[in-house]
Amino acid sequence: GRLAPWLAVAFAAGIGGYFALETEPDPRWAWAALAAPIPALALLRRHAVLAWLAGLPAAAALGAGLALATAATRPSPLDLPRGAVVVEGMVRQVDILPEGRRVTLAAPRLDGGDPLPRTLRIRLRSGDPASPAPGDRITVRALVRPPAAPAWPGGWDFQRAAFFSGLGGSGFAIGPARVEPGDEAPPLAGLRTAMESRVLAVLPAPAGPIAVALLVGGQSAIPEPDLVAMRDSGLAHILSVSGMHIAIVMGLVFATLRCGMAAIPPLALRVPVKAVAALAALAAGGFYMVLTGMQVPMLRSFAMAALATLALLAGRRALTVRAWALALAVVLAVDPAALLGPSLQMSFAAVLALIAGWEALRPWVRAWPGRQRLWGKVALFLGGTVLTSLIAGAATTPFGLHHFGRVQLYGVVANAVAVPLTSVLIMPAGLVATLAMPIGLEAWPLRAIGAGIDAMLVVARVVASWPGAALALPPLPLPGLVVTAAGLVLACLLRGRARWLGGVVMAAGMAGGMALHRPPDLLVSADARLVAARVEATVWLQRATGASGLTRESWLRLWAAEAAEPFPREGRAADGRLRCTPGACVITPREDGPRVALLRGDAPREACATAALVVSAEPVRGRCAARVIDRFTVWRDGAQAVWIGPVGVEVLSDRAWRGTRPWVPPVPLPRVAREPPAQTE
Repeated sequence: GRLAPWLAVAFAAGIGGYFALETEPDPRWAWAALAAPIPALALLRRHAVLAWLAGLPAAAALGAGLALATAATRPSPLDLPRGAVVVEGMVRQVDILPEGRRVTLAAPRLDGGDPLPRTLRIRLRSGDPASPAPGDRITVRALVRPPAAPAWPGGWDFQRAAFFSGLGGSGFAIGPARVEPGDEAPPLAGLRTAMESRVLAVLPAPAGPIAVALLVGGQSAIPEPDLVAMRDSGLAHILSVSGMHIAIVMGLVFATLRCGMAAIPPLALRVPVKAVAALAALAAGGFYMVLTGMQVPMLRSFAMAALATLALLAGRRALTVRAWALALAVVLAVDPAALLGPSLQMSFAAVLALIAGWEALRPWVRAWPGRQRLWGKVALFLGGTVLTSLIAGAATTPFGLHHFGRVQLYGVVANAVAVPLTSVLIMPAGLVATLAMPIGLEAWPLRAIGAGIDAMLVVARVVASWPGAALALPPLPLPGLVVTAAGLVLACLLRGRARWLGGVVMAAGMAGGMALHRPPDLLVSADARLVAARVEATVWLQRATGASGLTRESWLRLWAAEAAEPFPREGRAADGRLRCTPGACVITPREDGPRVALLRGDAPREACATAALVVSAEPVRGRCAARVIDRFTVWRDGAQAVWIGPVGVEVLSDRAWRGTRPWVPPVPLPRVAREPPAQTE
């Protein structure tokens, strides 16, 4: 029983191996992967352990093949025009933003052309009176762009995420939108939009947008200061509908139906009350999952809830590592690319640690003499809440550090207040409000939700204001994260003293990853509008008009810096390591080391003769003896990262890091090369 979960781990490892490749394999290999489990299945009846040993590589091959097949079935990325176009399409989804609305269009047309195989996301103008609903057709003049490339080589790949999600691009309207009512609106999308409107009609910001996030999913309307407060206090997980939310909904439905049917003796004597209540609770959880958009944490939660319901009906224990493994395999089979996102990683890491923690602590809890008394039950509830936050927080910290570069130090304190408040007041009132909406009586339960959310925001703001509440640290590099995750799996799946091996591996992954990782000394964005260098613990930035604020924030997280300073116009800085003139800035991290010259405008040509690397936001004309990163370099190969060593410089481009994959745009050709040759007679 303890061997089976390793098959799901191997399945996930195979998917991770596919995404680590530099070149896309032949899609026909996906069919060969389907045959990989056959030897293991043949051994299953003869020897279970040998079948398991053969099943590990088979599961890994199956995971890689599934990811390859999924990529092969996705349509190619769109080649979008650079100028403004008239976009027309059917509204699939409407997101309410603090400054307006954003629509997702299915089968969009550009300037009356053929329908595109991917969706487009358009942000309408602020103050636009148009109020589109799912199912309507909309026409608007807009600027659209393909998904952005990674902010730096090794950063989060927006293009890969968009490739697997079906998104073709996004943009913003430059004219008013014209809306035509559709023939038939998608039922759940229309219901979601209607519920959003009714919640926001009763609850203004900030309570209203947070209530929308909890009831129907989506955080787009939450004001930025409140998002920051929830994040820095360690309460951001409450805004993302997940296991806690679906457990509350299913628990309320189960308890209400079971107690209600048990109160009717003729019904209780003739109907299996427990089984009926469990199935009804599962149906309610499934509806809640679909209503909130079937996000990864909800898929995981519902899969485990379904297994828990089956265990309840069969008289088996519900929370086991086998249920966790089966849920992991199901979610990854539906969406292999979810493995790379923080949502799946943090969700499954927290649940695995909680299951293993409960297995280890269950004998102590059952042997405690005070657990049958009222004070003992209260102590168990409060202690369990704190311990749950500690275990889940410790399990998710490496993943949060890798993706976000921040650690919330006081999350236990904030969760000790906010989680019971959510469980006792906010979510139960939300369920009542949802049931009361068809008859128009949702106002009173929504006000109760608003009171609970206001109290939660007070907690978030107070905790986030404490010194060091959100500590910025260098992100844990990918190799360190992989080793740490392997240690977590070992610690949770092994038993007895062998679990300490997992702890040692986790510590090695965290310490080794942080100690051996060296972030770049200089970064150049994919459009050359941002150039930054870290010299003597200070980040220096050159920013042109139109530069991406998201890229800037990503660089600051990479360097664990709170702010950046503009390169000085003239003079010396950073103990003489940075010397600037109106024509160039020269970076020399070591006295006898190589020099990097950042050219500005009409810089002197002698930089090419004295520097090991020349960086310029404009094309460098003519021959240059030094290595050059200029506008043409990033146009061809994307963002650039530079490490300045004792004897030379190392440059890594985004294209070299990602390789040749379906979601990576091909090397662009000059405009002359793209034009067809002239026809001659």
